[in-house]
Amino acid sequence: MNNKKVVIVTGGSRGIGYGITKAFIDNNYIVVVGSRQDRDLSKQFGDNVRFVYTDVRYEKYHLNLVETTIDEFGRLDCFINNAGYSKWKPIEEINEEFLTDIIDTNLKGAFWGSKIASKYLNKEGTIINVSSLAGKRGSSNNSAYVASKFGMNGLTQSLSKELGPKGIRVNAVCPVLINTEGLNEALMDKSSPGNGDPKKFINEFTRLNSPLLRMPTSLEVGQTCVFLASESASAITGQCINVDCGVLPQ
Repeated sequence: MNNKKVVIVTGGSRGIGYGITKAFIDNNYIVVVGSRQDRDLSKQFGDNVRFVYTDVRYEKYHLNLVETTIDEFGRLDCFINNAGYSKWKPIEEINEEFLTDIIDTNLKGAFWGSKIASKYLNKEGTIINVSSLAGKRGSSNNSAYVASKFGMNGLTQSLSKELGPKGIRVNAVCPVLINTEGLNEALMDKSSPGNGDPKKFINEFTRLNSPLLRMPTSLEVGQTCVFLASESASAITGQCINVDCGVLPQ
């Protein structure tokens, strides 16, 4: 019987998800990564990480992910809806295919993950949604992504009320620009504020907006998640917590 706590992280093999995976492993968790691509994290983390193929857009994959975790480790303490992507696009260029994919991935994925996790989480288990500062304020050419993250924050607040009587806490983290492969790819687009030069944009954004004169790291996002999953955060639920070096004080 496994005595370590177990967390599922969707999209936990790259970007912010990798930082979350590392933070939980550093705190003696077993991490089950649900993702479409196996990046062989076991080479770095050994038996502390397990990969399960998961396409978060579809409920059946969440069920398989959770049932595989329970079968192998006998418990589930925390479920993190992290899988998602960012892409800027002006509204006149948004079509059915794009809108469906970004909503299915970023928002419906969190619905399915929360639904399945709520049936299997240990008492006093937690759900953590990886949202964004874009879930609190809009920005140009970003309406689809922003809408998906506003929706995730609403989901977080609603489920905290619904699942609280079961002992399940539900919170979200809202990072600002995290220097990841995915963000840099998105900022290369002509419709993005990066306009093909991500480094210049992030540096200028940091200079103008961050009182700490830096952006947070994916590991710092992960460490916030570890705190929210811990007993030290036992009175915290329904919150969408900025991890943003002071860009949007609230």
